Amino acid sequence: MRLDRMHRRSLLASALATPFAIALAGPARAEIDINRAASFIESTGQQLVGVINAAGQPVAQRRQRVAAVLRQAVDVEGVGRFILGRWWRTASPAEQQEYMKLFEETLIRNLSARFGEYEGVRFSLGRSQQRTEDDVLVNTIIERPNSAAFSLDWRVGDVGGQPKVVDVIAEGTSLRLTQRSEYSAVISRNGGRVAALLDAMRGQIAALAAREGR
Repeated sequence: MRLDRMHRRSLLASALATPFAIALAGPARAEIDINRAASFIESTGQQLVGVINAAGQPVAQRRQRVAAVLRQAVDVEGVGRFILGRWWRTASPAEQQEYMKLFEETLIRNLSARFGEYEGVRFSLGRSQQRTEDDVLVNTIIERPNSAAFSLDWRVGDVGGQPKVVDVIAEGTSLRLTQRSEYSAVISRNGGRVAALLDAMRGQIAALAAREGR
């Protein structure tokens, strides 16, 4: 009888532990095929180049169209929450909302700047690597007039059934890991206040806008 009770307790413990373990592991991510990821990046890159090289369009209009392509291609919410990390849980709902708005603008401006804004940009696909079952690294080469060609690696994952960019790696440096470290440092230096980061982000956006003349 005692063994029977112990067996029932063991089954109960296993039943309770299983969902807990799943919760710790996080939501399951769908697999993404290397060819699908490469095709997605090639299509996105050609869209960007097509917009930038559109003859006769004002620069401001090109910027808006480039931003629209990037917003469609990048998992802005997922990347933004990853970068804020543990501070996401300490931020108020209003701060979370403001952070995502500022983060999206900062991210899109920074990515847009890597492509440039004048005609003559060229884009070519490099080697693709299946990192894990749920993400692929796609290499690209960007060539701009009067500038040395440079390499960008796009980490692509499946988000809601669609391929999305979840990280960008330039010269071996991960954008989201670098930003995560920088943002965390700003918050830590200011007593754990997410509001301090929001102030810094507003200042960064104002400086970028002034540099772009808008």
